[in-house]
Amino acid sequence: MSIPRTLRRFSNMPSSSPAYCSPFTRAVVSSMRKLYPESLADKSWDNTGLLLEAPFDGSRYRQRNSVLLAIDLTKAVVDEAINRGDSVVVAYHPIIFRGLKSLTLNDSQQTSLLRLAQAGISVYSPHTAIDAAPGGMGDWLCDVVTGCFISKPQDLPPAPAEQKPIPQLYTKPTYPQPTGITANPPELKHTRKTIHPSSPPVPEGCENAGMGRLVTFSEPQPLSTIIDHIAAGVGNPGGIPIAIPQGSQLEDIRIRTVGVCPGSGSSVLMKGVSEIPDLMFTGEMSHHEALAAIENGKVVVSLSHSNTERGYLHAVMKEKLQSALRGEWESVRQEGIKAFEDGGSVQELEMFEDGTCEVDVSKADRDPYGIMIRRI
Repeated sequence: MSIPRTLRRFSNMPSSSPAYCSPFTRAVVSSMRKLYPESLADKSWDNTGLLLEAPFDGSRYRQRNSVLLAIDLTKAVVDEAINRGDSVVVAYHPIIFRGLKSLTLNDSQQTSLLRLAQAGISVYSPHTAIDAAPGGMGDWLCDVVTGCFISKPQDLPPAPAEQKPIPQLYTKPTYPQPTGITANPPELKHTRKTIHPSSPPVPEGCENAGMGRLVTFSEPQPLSTIIDHIAAGVGNPGGIPIAIPQGSQLEDIRIRTVGVCPGSGSSVLMKGVSEIPDLMFTGEMSHHEALAAIENGKVVVSLSHSNTERGYLHAVMKEKLQSALRGEWESVRQEGIKAFEDGGSVQELEMFEDGTCEVDVSKADRDPYGIMIRRI
C-alpha cells in the first residue's frame, strides 16, 4: 500500500524538535516590556503579556520583520495581519481573559488564535500596563484635553445615489479617524497627577505610574474649548456623547479639573477619590453612574470604549515602539549572526541579515459603534 505524498512529507519530519518563537518576536516582546512594564498592569483581573507564541519554522517562508498595532483582535485585523505577513500583532485588549478549556474552530476568537499560530504570527497584549505607564494612554488623554493634538477634520463621504439598505433619514455610520495627528505644546496651562498610583515597588522611571490622571487647569476653561480639543485629539468623531447637569447651558459651563481614563473609567474616576473632577472623560460609563455625576453638578464625556484608546496607537505608540525596536532588533540580530556559525537554516540567516523593522497601525481596527447623522 503506497503512502500518500502529504503523509510521506509529514512522516519524514523529525519526531521531536524544539519549538521556539522567531528572534524578531523576542525583540518585539522585549521592547514592549521595557516601554510598558508588565508589572504595572492590574493583574487582579487583567491578562497581559505574550498571549500567543507562534513557533518559528525556519523551513518555510518567514514572516516580515513587522508589527501590527490594534486595539481589538477582530477577524478583520487577523486577516490584515496574515495578508501583510506580520510577525507580531500587538493587540491592546487581551483576546484571552480567562483560562481556555479547548481551542477549536467552533469559537470565533479561538479560530483567530489558531489561524495566527498557523501563519506564524504571535500576539502580545499590554492593556492596563499602557494605561498605567508614564507616557501611556492616561498621559495621552491629558495631552488631548489640554490641546496638544491637532488633526484635520474628516469630511463625511458623499451619500451614494442608491441608499436602499440605509435609512434615508440618516447617513452611513461614521467612525473617528485618528490619523495625521501632530503633537504641539499644550494650549492650556495645567498640572497633572496620577489618581491611583501603582503600588511600590515600581520599575525605575515609572514613579508616576498608576491608573487615571487628573488635570487641573490654572484657570477654569470653557467646556466648549475642551470638547474641541477632545474632538481633534481622537480623530473628529461624528458626534460626542456628553452628559451635563439639567438646567445648565453648555456655553456657560467652566471646567477646572478633568479626570481621564481610557476605556471604562468610572471605577477609576469616581471611587476612592477625595473629590470627583468637574469633567470625567472616558470611553464608557453606565447610565446610573452618569446620572449620579450630573446630579452632583459634574460633566461626563463618554466616547465609546475604544475611541479613547485607538488614537494613542497613531499619535504615540507607533513611533515609540518603532524607535525602541530598532535598537533591540539590531542587538538581537548581531548576536544571531555571530551564533549562526554554530549552525542554522538559510531562512534564519536571511532574517538576521535583514536589519529592517516596521511598525504599523491596523487599518481594519475600529470601535464596534459608529455614528449615524440625521439628514436635515
